[in-house]
Amino acid sequence: MEIKRRQLAQFGAALSAGMAWPQLMAQTGTYPSRSVRFIIPFAPGGGSDIVGRVICAKLQEAFGQPFVPDNRAGGNSVIGLNACAKAPPDGYVLSLLTGSATVNVSLQGTKQPYDLQKDLAPITQITVQPYSLVVNPKLPVKNLAELIAFAKANPGVLNYGSSGHGGISHLAGELLCSMAKVKMTHVPYKGGSLALNDVVSGQISMMFSSQLQAQPFTSSGRLRMIGVTTARRSPATPDVPTLSESGVPGYDIAGWYGLAAPGATPPAIIDKLQQEIAKILKMPDVKEKLAQDGSEAVGSTPAQFKEHIRTEVDKWRALIQTSGITAG
Repeated sequence: MEIKRRQLAQFGAALSAGMAWPQLMAQTGTYPSRSVRFIIPFAPGGGSDIVGRVICAKLQEAFGQPFVPDNRAGGNSVIGLNACAKAPPDGYVLSLLTGSATVNVSLQGTKQPYDLQKDLAPITQITVQPYSLVVNPKLPVKNLAELIAFAKANPGVLNYGSSGHGGISHLAGELLCSMAKVKMTHVPYKGGSLALNDVVSGQISMMFSSQLQAQPFTSSGRLRMIGVTTARRSPATPDVPTLSESGVPGYDIAGWYGLAAPGATPPAIIDKLQQEIAKILKMPDVKEKLAQDGSEAVGSTPAQFKEHIRTEVDKWRALIQTSGITAG
């Protein structure tokens, strides 16, 4: 019954957007009949770009139509997502969605040119992946308990870098400070690689990094990985404990990638894409590619992904309000 209500509501929204019923039914039945623009709202070369292009290539193979990657970076994903939200709701413009979008809801508020939970239709969560807490090996700590003890004994001495103000790696540090009741200084950079280089050189104490980015330094001993941010250990680093099991119960931050369409896109198109991506994520070569970043495939339903987005928005709103973080 709930699915029928959702379908009727989305069909009604599509009709109100000016799409005639015969046209709507024809497009749904033959979709896709031409090339699909696949927006990646970040610059080329990063994790979102890698995942987006993998999915594009597989969708093209499955449907026999071009799925064209379009990197539209800027505004911590706002520029790309706005282009998707304003596109015709016919399934021919899609966008990758990341956790940054759920942070932006509270950080940017009414300045956002779209409503994340109304103007974009969730299709599926593609992956989930942890961040790794890495420290300079000269820091006299080998685990999270020792790090917290050091921070409490030396208030204000520790600092942590991030890829930028308001990003997930910044908020991961804020959440740790809040839950562990310690004080550390945030040092924002213009990119994660710049911050990581300064952890390696000892200019700053630590940072929350992607596993792919940190791996060359941890494997060579130039960085020490003391925990992962997700509720479960990462398959890529099964010997590294979670922060939750290491002294901060309940700590859970996961990076993730998902796919969205304009808000009034017909549910039949949404479901068709979700079902195909769920198949793609089970392919061995895709799993292997995702595992390079410590990522695990998800392939959730539209309803499950919608709930995940709502939960993430609420989580970041609470942290932003209690920590006093602003848009900068």
